[in-house]
Amino acid sequence: MSPISRRTLVLGGLAAAGVTALPVRSAVIAATAAVPYPFQLGVASGDPDSSSVVLWTRLAPSPLNADGLGGMGTADVTVDWQVSTTDTFATLVASGSVVAKSASAHSVHVIAGGLNPDFDYFYRFRAQGHLSPVGRTRTAPAAGTNGRDLVMAFASCAHYEEGYYTAYRRMAEDNPGLILHLGDYIYEYGATTGRPRLHAGATEIVSLADYRRRYAQYKSDLDLQAAHAAAPWIVVPDDHEVENNRAGNIRADSTPALTAAQWTARQAAAYQAYYENMPLRPAQVNGGAAIQLYRRLQWGKLATFHMLDTRQYRNDQACGDGWKVCSDADLASRSLPGNAQETWLLNGLNEHTGTWDIIGQQVFFARRFNATGASMDSWDGYRASRARIQQGWVDRGTRNPVVLTGDVHRAWASDLKQDYANANSATIGSELVCTSVSSGGDGDGATAIPDVGTNPWLKFFNNRRGYVRTTISPTQMRADFRAVAKVSEHGAAATTVKSFVIQEGQPGLQAV
Repeated sequence: MSPISRRTLVLGGLAAAGVTALPVRSAVIAATAAVPYPFQLGVASGDPDSSSVVLWTRLAPSPLNADGLGGMGTADVTVDWQVSTTDTFATLVASGSVVAKSASAHSVHVIAGGLNPDFDYFYRFRAQGHLSPVGRTRTAPAAGTNGRDLVMAFASCAHYEEGYYTAYRRMAEDNPGLILHLGDYIYEYGATTGRPRLHAGATEIVSLADYRRRYAQYKSDLDLQAAHAAAPWIVVPDDHEVENNRAGNIRADSTPALTAAQWTARQAAAYQAYYENMPLRPAQVNGGAAIQLYRRLQWGKLATFHMLDTRQYRNDQACGDGWKVCSDADLASRSLPGNAQETWLLNGLNEHTGTWDIIGQQVFFARRFNATGASMDSWDGYRASRARIQQGWVDRGTRNPVVLTGDVHRAWASDLKQDYANANSATIGSELVCTSVSSGGDGDGATAIPDVGTNPWLKFFNNRRGYVRTTISPTQMRADFRAVAKVSEHGAAATTVKSFVIQEGQPGLQAV
């Protein structure tokens, strides 16, 4: 496929999301350039505040090259960037140049500053005689102001092999002001036959080149590119960005076989590739096998986003992991986010800087158990840790706590109870769980809530792929659970399966 035809496809999707394609003269520049089109992975923005936003791209004319450099070689390349209030770029409000370094897989992270609060902007890049697709971004409201109502979508779990990324496309078409990705942006597995589409590479990824190539394959998807170009993203990883079911520095199993040094190198490679491929600020750059990803973002006085990392600092899963009855899950010494992150979260919940305190994290938060036990990989495997956090927000008078969750490949909604041993105890918050973008395949559409007899606080379940669209105002948060009928085929429509409202100052879900 030629660069122009590919680029037209990407921008056609953006036009559907309200972003107009570049004028014809830009296509002429791309057509006459002497080198291959380098913007095959699209553009992105992220982590906005009231005056700045991160702009991202990565040069890769041949994204799937085995060396992970995307066909760019070892030379550094200068990239120009522009920000405008219109998609014609007739007047620029910010611009500059940055070097895309080979050592960073020719990725760039631009902090576009001096922007107005609560404002929509368009941005693009130029390199090697080519113009990138156009992205749309948005700044947060100024401190002390609510700004416009915020349409915020969130999603997780996008296994490339198990289905098409139609949910990303439908998300872009909703014209959100912000998108949260709660983890499993990529999967580390090798190619598996019989899937709708296949990973590049037969074996599980381990090296830096492997991870770079895997991100390039995922980010070559036009539906994912459309979602990135439609709005700024806030991202946090789960386990598959490194390895399935890892807990801190502890592996879930010994496949593939790695020495301790090789496991450390793998974590460092995974986190370097994660930073290279996400619209993150420099504070989040990895330091070897560690990366600082839990952080707080303020959306005026409308909302505070507390983004957690529930993999890097957790104690090992209790009783060997799995779904079981396990008394060790109650040990006070066990923490899922780690003690330092627990303290950080509770300190933030004590600040009362936003009407809504939104906790973006990875694994099932509400209690869910049956006769066989509970999931040791979820907060049920760290019950004292969950209790400290819930009691912490009660003690601090946190008025509107809402937990957003990914990981489980099904959509759920739940009230959060002060005492899960007493179903009649006070409701002190809400949890919204997005299904997967593609992981798990089409799903059977089941809506009967599993284990609701032992967990009456569970209010909704659906086994389809999709995302959650929220509309956040000073008086309420509305959550629309959006689903697509199939991901084994491309292009299904999205429907709203169920909607809930959380009223300001009234914890708990109200069905619409």
